[in-house]
Amino acid sequence: MSAAIPTRPAWTTEVRHLLSLATPLVAGLVVSALMGVVDTAMLGPLGPLPLAAVSLTMSVWVIFVAGLYGFLMPVGILAGTAHGAGDPAAIAATVREGRALALRSGLLAGLAMAAILPLLPYLGQPPEVIAAIAPYWLAICAMLPGFAVSLVYKQVLEAIDRPWLAVALAFSAVVFNAALNYVLIYGRFGLPPLGLAGAGLGTAIAIWFTVALQMAVCHGAPGLRARFGGVTADPARRAQLRHEGLPMGVQYVLEGGSVAVVGVFIGWLGAAALAANQVVMAVAGVLYMMPLGMAAATSIRIAQAIGGDARERLRAIGVAGLGVATAWLVVATLLLTAFAEPIARAFIDDPVVVGLAAALFFTVGLMQVFDGVQSVSLGALRGMLDSHWPTRVSLLAYWGLAVPLAWLCGIALDFGLVGVWAGFGIGLAVAGAMLLRRFLALTRQVTREQTTRP
Repeated sequence: MSAAIPTRPAWTTEVRHLLSLATPLVAGLVVSALMGVVDTAMLGPLGPLPLAAVSLTMSVWVIFVAGLYGFLMPVGILAGTAHGAGDPAAIAATVREGRALALRSGLLAGLAMAAILPLLPYLGQPPEVIAAIAPYWLAICAMLPGFAVSLVYKQVLEAIDRPWLAVALAFSAVVFNAALNYVLIYGRFGLPPLGLAGAGLGTAIAIWFTVALQMAVCHGAPGLRARFGGVTADPARRAQLRHEGLPMGVQYVLEGGSVAVVGVFIGWLGAAALAANQVVMAVAGVLYMMPLGMAAATSIRIAQAIGGDARERLRAIGVAGLGVATAWLVVATLLLTAFAEPIARAFIDDPVVVGLAAALFFTVGLMQVFDGVQSVSLGALRGMLDSHWPTRVSLLAYWGLAVPLAWLCGIALDFGLVGVWAGFGIGLAVAGAMLLRRFLALTRQVTREQTTRP
């Protein structure tokens, strides 16, 4: 067998290691996604309008979350490399500089999202949704700086092999959010029912509560202090984080921006379409946390392999991550299709919304299969700190194909909600193919260099 292709024992060994690392990562992502499920489930009894407002808010929110996630991703990668090299001081410097960048970028993102709110009436969105959306929208804006700082601590804990601690801290936010939602949405303990506004306020408070808890644990626990504090400012590390994070952030903004445009398209289809979209994305989003966690695990394993001078393992790591993520998403798509209507009815009893959501589950599931390939391939490339070329791929695949095809299939050809996501999925398939090809080419080159090394 050619040295460029991982042998069966190599990738099967990597599957085991990836699953071991990815399991807590996935658990943490699922816990984070559950906050959206909690909001959807608790607002569903109030009717389609609150769900439509959440869907539209999340469609724009994803731009800023994606940008923050990409911009701050080098924090986890550099922490993983430092951990592989056994350098706790470098980890602490990464935390310090990453936290400062996160707070500033999160504040900027929150202000930018708030500035978009007055523009919504000019985007052709349902007037009844616009009339109700402001309190929820602004609460989500206030949550963004906390989300960014929380992301830094989560990534570092995962990179230093403390992922279950990250899960436990995130789960506290879900429990707190559910309790706050119960009190604020429906009005309990003498408080007035705030409905949609209560859901937004509960989510924002829960995120900031998590940040406080993360800082108390990471800076207070004896086994963690050395890797989370005790260092002075490190301008070189700050510059490195910015240099690596900027193209990653741009790429994620391109991806998130395309999803936001699709959200606007869905708003043109009416409040019922927005509500159905929220139900489907809340459920499918939880299932998608597995490939997203596998992408993060692949990135960390590759960064650790590079830090430990074991570059011959890179292709096996990537192939293993791709195989597991794809298998999961195929099974998830079949399950979503088989139980589409009962799942939709668990959130809302409006027959129009249920019908739209049930029809959409298969299309979104299939789209996520393609998305899983591109996510894991992207994670592998980011572990190798290859970010500039993938940014160009995003510009082409998302904006050159996915967005125009979503409009063509969903709006121009009048295939509605299903057509919007079907067209978008074609762009994801192209992105996945291009990113996978890039990863295979880079690892082929690495293998050749390894075999010719004296």
